Amino acid sequence: MILPDPALWAAFLAAAAILVLTPGPDMAYVATRTLGAGRAVGFAAVAGIQTGGLVHAGLAILGVSAVLTVSALAFTAMKLAGAAYLLWIAVQMWRERGAIGAAAGGPAVRPRRAFAEGALTNILNPKVALFYLALLPQFVDPARGGVATQMLALHLTLTAIALLFWAIFIPATARAGAMVRASAGVATALRRLMALFFVGVAVRLALAERP
Repeated sequence: MILPDPALWAAFLAAAAILVLTPGPDMAYVATRTLGAGRAVGFAAVAGIQTGGLVHAGLAILGVSAVLTVSALAFTAMKLAGAAYLLWIAVQMWRERGAIGAAAGGPAVRPRRAFAEGALTNILNPKVALFYLALLPQFVDPARGGVATQMLALHLTLTAIALLFWAIFIPATARAGAMVRASAGVATALRRLMALFFVGVAVRLALAERP
């Protein structure tokens, strides 16, 4: 397996750390689910997000994501699908009540749903696809050969940094969530605030243009 040039790899580590620490839709979604339903649901959301990232990394390695840079129709279709799905998540968040499912005695949002929402939100975002297509090749040295394995190593590096961050972020958020879950009104208000945030992200995505 041919790995990236050490100097390029070190530069990528810095870029990946900045990317992971920058607040965005993923962080907002994980925080909302962790505050409202606990760390198990938060980690399930992360698993979905990372699965989506793996899909984009695979498509970038295969060159499929390049279609989005040359096809206006493909880019538009994907961004509208992503925006529609974000709006659907926003509606679901707005309609949820309380933090604990009264009938089942467990979290209102179960891990399976958080995983699916996290994965689909990531997969349907063309900006993520273009990010992988634009960023990873910048840290690959074609002269070394094994371009695909170099890109895979970079993706795994990004994933490792992200998982380290989530391993710290989710338990800390879950502790604050104990207070949030004690008040159904506070939990509902928080989810509605995040719902409005996702509406804004959906609108921004729908208006996005190809680079």
